[in-house]
Amino acid sequence: MRMFRFWTYILTNWNRTVLYTGITNDLATRLIEHWVGKEGCFTTRYKVHYLIWSEETKYVNNAIDREKAIKRWHRDEKESLITELNPEWTFWNEDVVGNWPPTEEQMAGVKERWRSIGEAALMKDGLSFHRQVSRYG
Repeated sequence: MRMFRFWTYILTNWNRTVLYTGITNDLATRLIEHWVGKEGCFTTRYKVHYLIWSEETKYVNNAIDREKAIKRWHRDEKESLITELNPEWTFWNEDVVGNWPPTEEQMAGVKERWRSIGEAALMKDGLSFHRQVSRYG
């Protein structure tokens, strides 16, 4: 039987002035995706690439509920949560990915995955596929 794993996570920028909360079922790949970035996305615009807090669960609904709750919190509440687990606000990217920043091969893998997802979307919406390919070249 397959064990599912989901993470609620908080990222910040280099200066630790911006916080972003998200969820994923593959934390290492998601960090690389944030590094590669998508045009117009919050994490790309504000260079929010650095993992400073995460929490694992085996149920996706728990991760979603936790993300929603944290997103409603004020900045000081989020800072307390982070500091409780990571007092120095150390970036955990290398611990999760194995290296940081990502290699060209890792970034190419993310872009290829996005392209393949776009190809599947072509069946439904050709314009959407065109936008994906032009953005992630």
